[in-house]
Amino acid sequence: MPRASAKPGKKSPKPASTPSDLDADFKRVAKAAKATKLPAIEEATSYGTPSLKVKGKFLARIREPDILVLMCSLEEKEFLMARAPKIYFEIDHYKGWPAVLIRLSKIKEDELEHRITVAWHLQAPKKLATEVSGKAR
Repeated sequence: MPRASAKPGKKSPKPASTPSDLDADFKRVAKAAKATKLPAIEEATSYGTPSLKVKGKFLARIREPDILVLMCSLEEKEFLMARAPKIYFEIDHYKGWPAVLIRLSKIKEDELEHRITVAWHLQAPKKLATEVSGKAR
């Protein structure tokens, strides 16, 4: 998709990281999401970075190289950060917000898939989540 150009004679501000810096991380996250076999996961953008949504609701995004923002409950966030602080953390911007930051270089594939699955169940519309839960039985 072409980028909107800046006004003639003005340079666009250079982003902190270029799209190619985020591509490998996003490919890994998208592959993990696909491995969950959960329906309605869509590739999108959020705040100018690659993201995943479920039926239009935010699920996760690459915040910067090696850092994923993933939805989770506040209780689970506290537990994850205490259990594995090298993987899960937050910055002031996310304090009190139901999302955790993940260091992609530190998380294993099966755990990433599990985290995406938990986030999906949190964010998916109730009808869809109920249908999926019913099929899993």
